[in-house]
Amino acid sequence: MEPRRRERKFIAVAGAAALVAVGLNIAFSAVAAHRRRKRQELPGFTAQLNLSAAEIKRLADRIIAKAKETYDSVAAVPLDKVSFANVVAPLAELDALQFPLVQACVLPRMVSTSEDVRKASAEAEKRLDSHFVLCRQREDVYRVIKAFAVKGERIGPEATRFLQCLVKEFERNGVKLSPSKRKEMEKLKCHIDELNLNYLQNLNDFTKFLLLNEDELAGMPFEFLKDLEKAEGKLKVPLTSYHVTPILEHCKVGSTRKQIAVAYGQKGGKDNLGILENLVQLRHKFARLLGYANYADFAIEPRMPRTSRKVLEFLEEISEQLSDVANRELSILKDLKMKEEGNAQVGMEDLLYYIKRAEEFKVDLDIGEIKQYFPVSLVISGMLKMFQDLFALRFDESKDAEVWHDTVRVFSVWDASSSDLLGYFFLDIFAREGKYAHTCVVTLQNGCLCSDGTRKVPAAVLLSQCPKEFDGNSALLRFPEVVRLFHEFSHVVHHISNRATFSRFSALRLEGDFAEIPSLLLENWCYESISLKMMSGFHQVVQLN
Repeated sequence: MEPRRRERKFIAVAGAAALVAVGLNIAFSAVAAHRRRKRQELPGFTAQLNLSAAEIKRLADRIIAKAKETYDSVAAVPLDKVSFANVVAPLAELDALQFPLVQACVLPRMVSTSEDVRKASAEAEKRLDSHFVLCRQREDVYRVIKAFAVKGERIGPEATRFLQCLVKEFERNGVKLSPSKRKEMEKLKCHIDELNLNYLQNLNDFTKFLLLNEDELAGMPFEFLKDLEKAEGKLKVPLTSYHVTPILEHCKVGSTRKQIAVAYGQKGGKDNLGILENLVQLRHKFARLLGYANYADFAIEPRMPRTSRKVLEFLEEISEQLSDVANRELSILKDLKMKEEGNAQVGMEDLLYYIKRAEEFKVDLDIGEIKQYFPVSLVISGMLKMFQDLFALRFDESKDAEVWHDTVRVFSVWDASSSDLLGYFFLDIFAREGKYAHTCVVTLQNGCLCSDGTRKVPAAVLLSQCPKEFDGNSALLRFPEVVRLFHEFSHVVHHISNRATFSRFSALRLEGDFAEIPSLLLENWCYESISLKMMSGFHQVVQLN
């Protein structure tokens, strides 16, 4: 080839390469810009999302190091120089700063699609729990806190309650025990925490299913059957609450209900049975070490009854008052079963089904048909509208906020009258593999006042396992599922509406006796006509040939 021709060819190739490079650069810039949009920060929100397994470990290391540094600092305060500023304030500030970081380590165990990340999260949770127990067992820190409490410095009511809680937490973690007993308690607590996590992990990792034919699922609505995968010529029924509960409520075949109930009751298998047996023994030793008669007394002591004896007395009293009513209602269920199945023996697996049958007979209504009026999308939009109207709030969806899955939605919450930002909530309501299997609320960040005068805004996640849209048909919810979502979202609004000064008292960390009260009250709106109209609308399921 001639030199000039080679040069022209080289220039052409170089020019093409330059164009490709420019194109790639534009493409990379577009991707980077897209990622920047996806990771748009939420003002006042400091929790970290989408951490890798290695990042979770490093963050847990930093949390532990910072906690130790703060506790060492408090322990070094001379007993005659204790003050709110050098004893209580540093511990309150530590709690406020570290809570969202701890939650960033813990949340992935419940929501991540990566098994490695879920395992790293579970391991981090175990390490952090163990470390915080050790912190609450430090006698040197307890002496300083107790010295400040005895000093009687005038502080506000919320600060006084925080101080009381600090003292009680140290004492319930064995700070008053001898060094040898404290070491024994530490080992027991670590073992108990490890077994608790293993138990939950076994439940979460449980992926067994039953293969049933359509005859064995007689009575189940079409929209339920259409969502089931097929295997070996039968329908594959996962043993999750979103599949088990509808079968126990609607399946006409008693043997199927029993098979499902038994299999679901054995989730975790012999491993979890062994864990429970160990936990009973270890918890009893733990409670006895702290001076309690049994673990029930230890667990109930912070609550209103104070002792397990009071709880048992209350249950016995209620049992006496309700036994006649219960026997009458059980007779109705037995009669219904005798008519339908020729057998009056009612087992646990029969209760939901025949309670529904009794309700249908009483009101002349097919309760299964009610589901057609509760498509997921309409329930969610109506529920959000209800809470905005009830509490004078405004929910704005943040389309570009960072999330851990493409089905997750993020909303900012504003005071409708003052336009103040109150907080954020994440809706992660659709089922997927590896995700926590129940409906609940997880806090990501507590609302509180920081030492520099700024306020951390609260943030929470609503987790659920709603079915996804299928063949253009919106997923439908049973009415109890609607009530459960409403109940849990009430926790979200309660959390975000809280204006506590201390992170320790941010909504979902309230006293155990009160924590459920707002949601139990608010869920009654599900039975009012005005709210039902907002959350419902007829949806016809299309059956494809």
